[in-house]
Amino acid sequence: MRNTIARVPLPTNEPVYSYAPGTVEREKLKEAIKEIKSQQIEIPLIIGGEEIKTGNTREIVEPHNKSSVLGVYHVAGEKEIKMAIEAAMEASKKWREYDWVDRAAIFLKAAELLSGKYRYLINAATMLSLSKNIFQAEIDSACELTDFLRFNLYYMQKIYEEQPLYSPRGTWNIMQYRPLEGFVFAVPPFNFVSISGNLPTAPAMMGNVVLWKPASSSVYAPYIFMKVLQEAGLPDGVINFIPSKGSVVGDIVFSSEYFAGIHFTGSVDTFNKMWKMMAENLPKYKAYPRIVGETGGKDYIFVHKSANTKKLITAIIRGAYEYQGQKCSAVSRVYLPKSMWNDIKDELFSEIDKIKMGSPEDFTNFMNAVIDEEAYKKIVNYIEYARSASDAEIIKGGGYDDSKGWFVEPTIIYTENPHFKTMEEEIFGPVVTIYPYEDDKYVETLHLCDQTSPYGLTGAIFSEDRDATRVALDILEGSAGNFYINDKPTGAVVGQQPFGGARASGTNDKAGSHLNLLRWITPRAIKENFVAPESFEYPFMKEE
Repeated sequence: MRNTIARVPLPTNEPVYSYAPGTVEREKLKEAIKEIKSQQIEIPLIIGGEEIKTGNTREIVEPHNKSSVLGVYHVAGEKEIKMAIEAAMEASKKWREYDWVDRAAIFLKAAELLSGKYRYLINAATMLSLSKNIFQAEIDSACELTDFLRFNLYYMQKIYEEQPLYSPRGTWNIMQYRPLEGFVFAVPPFNFVSISGNLPTAPAMMGNVVLWKPASSSVYAPYIFMKVLQEAGLPDGVINFIPSKGSVVGDIVFSSEYFAGIHFTGSVDTFNKMWKMMAENLPKYKAYPRIVGETGGKDYIFVHKSANTKKLITAIIRGAYEYQGQKCSAVSRVYLPKSMWNDIKDELFSEIDKIKMGSPEDFTNFMNAVIDEEAYKKIVNYIEYARSASDAEIIKGGGYDDSKGWFVEPTIIYTENPHFKTMEEEIFGPVVTIYPYEDDKYVETLHLCDQTSPYGLTGAIFSEDRDATRVALDILEGSAGNFYINDKPTGAVVGQQPFGGARASGTNDKAGSHLNLLRWITPRAIKENFVAPESFEYPFMKEE
């Protein structure tokens, strides 16, 4: 757009609807659920704007009712993945020429469509296909994904506005922020539709083209978002939607000379394997690829004896059991003074007893099912390990049932071994381990917490003693990229708490901030000289 200095609308967080009985949004959501359940969807690949059906399909089932099939999605093979690379590179020729204002307009429109016209549909798809209650779906697929779009565009503008402070008279210094040379590979997890949507759109709004491989257990809601992007005017081939098997797509993508970067959220093992493949193919690439990844955590609540017990109990339950503990930031270990345990145990158990578990269609359910059989078996194995251990005890929950869906009870393990398996390893389920420490070993136990896990994603301190809080902030500095004081360590909000961790939790490039967007550009410094010298000689060279 010529002859203007445009400004992206100042972003604010998308309001979270209550869906309380009698509200309009509750009724519209129920209608969307009926619509999804009334027909089985067939989800194609989208490559270069074209819908492609490979014939190789996988079922989409409701985790809480695994006999209920919502539809199928087509799986990309070697041929389609190569087509997607070609389509992306062809689209990049035009996309690179788009003014940033034109790119911004597309994603701003997508935000309006997502938060308005498609809000109830994508929430319903998230609830049914990922087994999320309405609140968890609303804060994810409707609100956070909308926030990512609006706030990232604001940060994009701020990046472009970052220019050299000084240009001496007769010169003009400019910074240009170019897209990468090649395509970005976006590989999201199943648990957040917002992450699935942010991983391809953050690089794309900075002028890059993308191959987007949604998680195999989370294709339905991301597909709806892909259709939203198309309706918003995203040019064909800028983002290519290719559900596929990781081992198939990875081999082709990482061996391509056009590979320029990866935007990843998932397991440490997968990220490490990808990093190794990139290293082995390094001589093929036009430039060193951008490697951005978030890989999970072993997140904690650390409790000081001064803590407010009611706030603590609420934080443990919400932090550990919302969305069945399937959050990278979910509370998985609690360090608690021995003197407090008997004081809170009965009330904690009483509150857990109030939790209802079942289908997200029943709005009174706080918990639903875990995502699939593989996740279910992994969680059950941890529970059974604790059940048979001599140095740990299951003191609450521990039940599970996969007769209808993959359900696991909210579970508490108690151990006096700070290095017990469930104190150190990520479970990704509704299981939290309590470790009681001696009241006079507060500082010593803080160091223990810091050193126990290889991860560094989220953590929290509960304390009403400012000196104790200060000490915890200092000792636990490296243990969490997102740290909370008197709050659960989940629920980071775009524009408020940029999200990401270091150590084994990833590259800490902070989704939802300018720091992440900086990874998808390659800057160029430009100097224009209006009065360039016409002789090579300097004044000092003249004779006396």
